[in-house]
Amino acid sequence: MTDDSGHSGFHYSEQDVQREVTELEGRSATAARIFDLRRIIGGLFVVYGIIVTIAGITDSQAEIDKAQGININLWTGIGMLLLGVFFLVWLKLRPAPPPVPLPEEEKEVG
Repeated sequence: MTDDSGHSGFHYSEQDVQREVTELEGRSATAARIFDLRRIIGGLFVVYGIIVTIAGITDSQAEIDKAQGININLWTGIGMLLLGVFFLVWLKLRPAPPPVPLPEEEKEVG
């Protein structure tokens, strides 16, 4: 249903719009905390670090000799594990800030 100006026939009050904006801001802040890059990067580095470390532990002497006597998979896996744990500890010690609530004066506009 549209009028002559092309706008829909639904009209929202300022309070409805403000309530919707506040709700969307809350959802956005929650999504930001859930999808914090530190959580994703840390988790991936821990998982891949475990896999590469296991590969390094099970490497044969011939594979170690290919890398000039260095068990590169083991050292890389340990490095990845440490980096992943660093990101997860950082996330735990300094979590994303909670959303800032609007002052009462701004909530009651209209």
